[in-house]
Parts: sequence; structure tokens; C-alpha cells
Amino acid sequence: MDQSLQGKTALVTGAARRVGAAIARRLHAAGANVVLHYRGAEAEAAKLEAELNAVRAKSATKVKAELLAASAPRALVSAALERFGGLDLLVNNASTFFPVALGAIEASHWEELVGSNLRAPLFISQEAAPHLAKGQGAIVNIVDIHAERPLKGYPLYSIAKAGLAALTRSLAIELAPAVRVNGVAPGAIAWPEDGQFADGERGRIVASTPLGRVGSPEDIAQAVHFLACAPFVTGQILAVDGGRSIYL
Repeated sequence: MDQSLQGKTALVTGAARRVGAAIARRLHAAGANVVLHYRGAEAEAAKLEAELNAVRAKSATKVKAELLAASAPRALVSAALERFGGLDLLVNNASTFFPVALGAIEASHWEELVGSNLRAPLFISQEAAPHLAKGQGAIVNIVDIHAERPLKGYPLYSIAKAGLAALTRSLAIELAPAVRVNGVAPGAIAWPEDGQFADGERGRIVASTPLGRVGSPEDIAQAVHFLACAPFVTGQILAVDGGRSIYL
């Protein structure tokens, strides 16, 4: 399988930090031009843009957008077309993650969690699809192992990711044969920075992972790169979780 992305253009949402930045770096290293979407991480996005352009001039551009805004899908796709002349790969990575107990769910929680994890990927994919089809392109959605096995205390997040898994499979049918659509379902990769999981819970998660450790953003980036280049793979969701979902 040819893993070169030379001459291709990739749009990565939530690309400024953490998993999104690792994905952008991996695709860029494979030869792709990259459009780096960000919402609030201006400094990190600018730093990554400069880093990638120092490696290969004029190969990366950052675009700020609030994904819940109706104008965001067209703005992001237009940025790729205007800067690089086309779009070959869309990675729907941007996500919101926080717990909301059943009985305390409000409309604002629904808008944020379902909006970022399901609605935005749908409308960005819809906007991108005609352009991806021109070059037999691909979409890779970052799902979650909890799309299939809900995480206690996170019902709305789990619902949103389950919808994204269904969207992945639906789009694989709707956009075939011109566009392949797959997903990556991470397990414990990078702990939330706001302390959502206490040390004891982190230890329990690691203990229930067959490989006995958390993964890295680069593990997800490697899987995205594989799916971006696999010519006979569509409608699949690849768990990258150290085997944890075996026990859930």
C-alpha cells in the first residue's frame, strides 16, 4: 500500500493541539498539505503552522472557526480550495468531552456535545464530499470506543459518539464509490487536562487495558494515516485502545 500523500490536501479539525496536532504532523510528513482548523488555541495553531511551513514552504495554513456556526463548513472547505486548489482528505477530529449526569442534561449540553461530535462532522462532510469525490478522496472520523460501550456518567457524550459511528457507516454507503469513509475509535490516549479522571480511576483504566498503558496521540495519527491510504477499506471503525474494549 502506497502511504505517500504527496500532492494531497488534508483538512483536520481541532488540529492545534494534542491528537489533532499529531494527526496534522503525520499527514504532513507523508507529503500532504494541511489545513489546520482551530477554535480558541490561536497560539498553538500559529506555532504548528510555522513548524510545518519551515519543513515545507507554503504547505500549511490555519483557519479559525466555531464549528457550531452555520458558516463553518463552507469556510473550512473554501480555505482548502483557495489555498491548495482542492481537498483530498477530511479528518473530523474536533470534539467536546465532559460529563453530564442523567437528570441534569440541559439543551445547552446537547448543543455542545452533539453539535461538536456529530452535527459538525455531518455538515463539514456534506460540504466537502463533492470536492473529495473529484480525487477519490477519504474521510476519517475520530469516534470513541464508548460509542459502542457507553461510559458511565457521560451519557450524552456516548450518544453523540454513537451517532458519529453511525454517520461514518452511513456516509460510506452514501458516498461510495467515489469517497471512502472510516473511523478511528481511541481508548485511553491523552488524559483530559481538566482532571475529569482521578488518579485511582486512571489506574483502574490502565489495569483493564491488556497492553497495560495508555496510548499516545501518535498512535491515533498512525491509524488515520493508514485509513487515509487504504484503497479497499471503507465503512470501518478501527479501535486503537490497547485492547481495552475487550473488557468493556
